[in-house]
Amino acid sequence: MTSRSLKIALAVSVALNVFALAAGGAVWVAREKVEQRVAEAQKPGRSEPVWDVIERMDPAVRDQVKQRLRASAMQARPDFEEARAARREAIALTGAETFDPVAVAALLERSRASEARGRSRLETGAVETLNQLSPADRKALAPILSRHKAKRDARKPEKAEKPIAPAPPAAAEASTRP
Repeated sequence: MTSRSLKIALAVSVALNVFALAAGGAVWVAREKVEQRVAEAQKPGRSEPVWDVIERMDPAVRDQVKQRLRASAMQARPDFEEARAARREAIALTGAETFDPVAVAALLERSRASEARGRSRLETGAVETLNQLSPADRKALAPILSRHKAKRDARKPEKAEKPIAPAPPAAAEASTRP
């Protein structure tokens, strides 16, 4: 072999090795994601989406359940919209030049109350819907009453709860400056 052919062979070998490492890394990352999803699915709580359970029900019952759950969701929608609007307003006030903690706290309280009112409407509608079903259908749909947050938790890395030290008041800082 000539020097040139050795160089070409070496370049091809390096390229193949880099490709193989990249493919191996992609497979490893994909496997980790699949394992994480499997672990999430095995956690207690809602094991599958409620709409999947509803789709497997008898068509006459399924349509009635969907209609009732949608109706209760539509009744709760204004409450959740009000909660989001109040929270957005609180965030905007927090970023303003002058900070009014009383107004921000009141907006956050209004947001929590609206969200609780909306959740109450959803749960009441779900209970009324469950009341109309057979015991087997009720058992299958019982998980709709859980407050499952696996999807939200999967997006956030777990952190140890650490208290945040309050910032010193501006007046105290001003009096200690030379």
